[in-house]
Amino acid sequence: MISLFEWLVVFLSSFGFNLIPFAGPSNLFIASNFALILGVGDPISFVILGFLVAVGAALAKSIHYMVTFFVGQHLSEKHRRRLDADAVKIKRWAFPLLFIAAVSPVPDEPVVIPLGLMKYNPVKFFVVFFLGKLVIGVLGAFLGSWAKSTFSEWFSPEVTIVLSIILTIVVTIVLLKIDVGKLTERYLKRKRIAQQKQD
Repeated sequence: MISLFEWLVVFLSSFGFNLIPFAGPSNLFIASNFALILGVGDPISFVILGFLVAVGAALAKSIHYMVTFFVGQHLSEKHRRRLDADAVKIKRWAFPLLFIAAVSPVPDEPVVIPLGLMKYNPVKFFVVFFLGKLVIGVLGAFLGSWAKSTFSEWFSPEVTIVLSIILTIVVTIVLLKIDVGKLTERYLKRKRIAQQKQD
């Protein structure tokens, strides 16, 4: 039986890790690690663990978002006009881009920060981001439980946790080597070219 204190540790850990800009571990690994540590093994526990990871992540990234939201108010008039123009163009793509950023293992900041500067609706931001993290959190909890049941015959719980932490660090380092900004820019450029050809 998992105690309330242990669930609180899950929430606070998710919140704390997600406060780290660019370098925080993937929420998939946060959820899977806690599934291993706590011995989560039933669907209700998967959902609770995923929910707590998602709430912690969404609250932490909302702080990043609100900081950039208010910073955007103090930009020069020229930059403000340009951002407002960009906001109109990107508005219809904001929901899927934010959801994809939330469910993918890549850092969220390349999407979160621009949306904050463009003053994207804070409520929509929180809801979409939370839903994305809920999906990845529940999936992570399930994978962690599956890994424990699959590999428990070969590895002790302590070894499994250490291997999981090492894997988290390795994946985080690899992700930091990827220039997400350039990838997003290339994708949007291709979309513009394809749209121009259709017109």
